[in-house]
Amino acid sequence: MALRGLVSRRFAVYLVGGVLSALADVGTMQALLLGNVPAVPAASAGFAVGLLVNYSFHARVTFRDLAGGGAGTVLRYLCLVLINYLITVAMVAAAQRWLGMAMPGKLLSMPVVAVNGFLLGKHWIFRQRLPNSTD
Repeated sequence: MALRGLVSRRFAVYLVGGVLSALADVGTMQALLLGNVPAVPAASAGFAVGLLVNYSFHARVTFRDLAGGGAGTVLRYLCLVLINYLITVAMVAAAQRWLGMAMPGKLLSMPVVAVNGFLLGKHWIFRQRLPNSTD
């Protein structure tokens, strides 16, 4: 059942939203760096813009037919962001410890957090309106 969800049209749309969010994140950071904003504030601003694009895209496009919205949905989304951040940090730390390099952990964490984000987005953040709703 979970495999069907991973190869669905909705998952493909979810990945498009992720790419757009990443472009917004990196684009914002790069624009700020070109404007001589220091790296950490530029990265932070990019991260915030990426989060806004990500949430907005998934609420309006990926999961538009599912219930959601309001403060509860935003709080659940922020919990997902924290969970995915912790997964990423754990995998980066493990790779650094066991392989002496952080980047393999970051790269391996990306599909893990993508699948986690999709499944939690579909089944927890933007709960389905109908019990047997399909993609």
